[in-house]
Amino acid sequence: MMQITDFQKIGVGLAGFGIAFLFLGILFFFDKGLLAIGNILFISGLAFVIGLERTFRFFFQRHKMKATGFFMGGIFVVLIGWPVIGMVLEIYGFFLLFSGFFPVAINFLRRVPVIGSLLNLPGIRSVADRLGESSSMA
Repeated sequence: MMQITDFQKIGVGLAGFGIAFLFLGILFFFDKGLLAIGNILFISGLAFVIGLERTFRFFFQRHKMKATGFFMGGIFVVLIGWPVIGMVLEIYGFFLLFSGFFPVAINFLRRVPVIGSLLNLPGIRSVADRLGESSSMA
């Protein structure tokens, strides 16, 4: 079993609070304060969980520079006060950054009892199949 350090536990908490603040910021009609706090907490939580060096290497790989630009640019645009445009840029960058992880996540979710049956519904299945293709990792 893998040992989880105290820094990783703090990172999970920070990332969780970051996602919660992002959700609340979107729920409250793109409140720029909540979105900015959520972005800062999420990025700092990610750095605590996987470490500063690995975070830097993940974001600044040569083939992920476009995605990192959109994601970090979206965070900057939210911080300067244009939350809707910033969130659109962030979401696009997020999908570009983590598109290689989607097939793994979809295949894992298909094995979860309730969620797996939801992913097999006719309309959702085609979208899940498209997201779960391993060719999207290229």
